[in-house]
Amino acid sequence: MRNQRMAHRYRLSIGLVLALFGAVGSFSLVELMNRAGDEMQAGIKVNEPDYIVEGFSFVRMTKTGQPSYIISGDKLTHRPVDDSSDIVRPVVRSLAGEREPMEIHAERARVDQDNTRVTLMDNVRIDRAPSKTAQEMHLRTQALTIFPEEDRMETNQPVQMQLGAATATGTGMRANNATRQLQLTGRGTIVYPPRGQQTK
Repeated sequence: MRNQRMAHRYRLSIGLVLALFGAVGSFSLVELMNRAGDEMQAGIKVNEPDYIVEGFSFVRMTKTGQPSYIISGDKLTHRPVDDSSDIVRPVVRSLAGEREPMEIHAERARVDQDNTRVTLMDNVRIDRAPSKTAQEMHLRTQALTIFPEEDRMETNQPVQMQLGAATATGTGMRANNATRQLQLTGRGTIVYPPRGQQTK
């Protein structure tokens, strides 16, 4: 009889301990799930855009207060987590004063680093109108990074360029619009038309 009571108490004690562990485990699991849910919600909120603008256009000014370039596009999505903007079908128009204006098109772009870097991607096209001192220029590549405040651009992607009637290709490019220097990097080709067909 005594052994039965002791066995009963032993089983009861084990049951209480298991129930206690189960309750603590359930509580910990609930807390863990709640914490994970909160973190997930916080992550979603951080990554969510704070504003989206359809059919936008804005002007970037120089340090002296002069208009430097205009960026427009079908849609701009701004993300506050890193103060960056994603643009659908961007168009960049330079307002370079006395220099020849340029127009750049792409399928998408990203503006970051406090609006000092614009990375254009997919079917990037640059068109510069002719002037008294420069021939017209057309350039095609798949990616291009512009540093508007420094008035320069670069890419490590293959480039196809037409300058007047001449054509050139390269595996990369660096250009400084302020100094009018353009360098095609890597292996490439340059084709000049016959002398009588060159644009003067």
